[in-house]
Amino acid sequence: MTEPKKLFIKTYGCQMNVYDSERMAEAMGGKGYVQTDTPDDADMILLNTCHIREKAAEKVYSELGRYKGLKADKPDLKIGVAGCVAQAEGQEIMRRQPMVDLVVGPQSYHRLPELEAKAREGKKALDTDFPEDDKFETLKNRPKAKRGPTAFLTVQEGCDKFCAFCVVPYTRGAEVSRPAGRIMDEARDLVERGVRELTLLGQNVNAYHGHDKGLGGLIRDLAKIDGLERIRFTTSHPNDMDDDLIAAHGDCEKLMPYLHLPVQAGSDKILKRMNRSHTAEEYLKLIERLRAVRPDLHLSGDFIVGFPEETEEDFQDTLNLIKAVEYGSAFSFKYSERPGTPAAERPQVSEEEKDDRLQRLQALLKEQQKALQDAMVGREVSVLFEKTGRMAGQMVGKSEYLHAVHVEAEGIAVGELAKVRIASSGPNSLKGVLLP
Repeated sequence: MTEPKKLFIKTYGCQMNVYDSERMAEAMGGKGYVQTDTPDDADMILLNTCHIREKAAEKVYSELGRYKGLKADKPDLKIGVAGCVAQAEGQEIMRRQPMVDLVVGPQSYHRLPELEAKAREGKKALDTDFPEDDKFETLKNRPKAKRGPTAFLTVQEGCDKFCAFCVVPYTRGAEVSRPAGRIMDEARDLVERGVRELTLLGQNVNAYHGHDKGLGGLIRDLAKIDGLERIRFTTSHPNDMDDDLIAAHGDCEKLMPYLHLPVQAGSDKILKRMNRSHTAEEYLKLIERLRAVRPDLHLSGDFIVGFPEETEEDFQDTLNLIKAVEYGSAFSFKYSERPGTPAAERPQVSEEEKDDRLQRLQALLKEQQKALQDAMVGREVSVLFEKTGRMAGQMVGKSEYLHAVHVEAEGIAVGELAKVRIASSGPNSLKGVLLP
């Protein structure tokens, strides 16, 4: 028998890229590829890229440079670039790195097998279109391999918000929602393969409109699937958090009490300059409504410091908002210019000011995270165990609040849900005792 070809995928960025990489691996599985954990023995290397972070394209070119030796030693090795940098850079990737054989954007990865075949013929293959055909429908037939207890499921892609700092509308396109029926079929398939927790994904996931009752309606339908125990969703926009979705946090037991709801800044002036279309007060009132239906809701957010024209007063407004909300976790970054976005053309804050503000903001967020984790000590939580720990007899899982929880217990299997009492709080995780 002919040995299967080996595929190495390196994934950058968000959970949606993790999901996309899984689907690309499945697509190439139909062409006889199996995944490998190292590029050294691969027959094809695929970089699934993200364009959100600073110098994203340069990091991709740097990574490609590391593979020149592999390509020289193995001329038949095919190298591809996928994802948002591929969409943004297109032909430029092949010009700067001639060893790249194929480039495919995030809306065209269902065409990857065709592009690989073209590359095998010695031709350069490029596809950064926004095709009419549904990539999800094209790749709907998954191999029936056993899965871990958690999985991502993309329900919505693209963005119509055009925040002044963001490239997503240009790399992922306009907002598109998958039909509810297809999502339900995929969810059932994942549950049959061992998944117990689903995280619904979208650039603006709560803008989902593939169900007649929006994301709240989809979540309630998913909650009826036997064997599916937990539902989460990310990433949300405050403007799309409708009444029904808010209510779902109170009346849908399978919807976990954790919400990632980015605000980016606490200054109305900066929010307006960001084109966020909401005020700080509107955001805080939304948090009040959410906590009214689910008082124990843990919140996560995103923050950008040093946005063009941000003053110290504006920054203090952001700190005040953080103090008012009390976040369980958050992602925070210094503003970095994205060519082609409106904010890149505006007066910039100095790097020294950005560094100082980021350190102060992260210190506050770290303080809040520690306080909320310490408050978990003595509480009973439900833990979905995902893997074995580093120590003998240790299992690691996630609480309903998305805290990592370590338990020393024999006989607990991956995928099992169990009650745990939290005994202590560490820097980034909790330690618990299994309850009888």
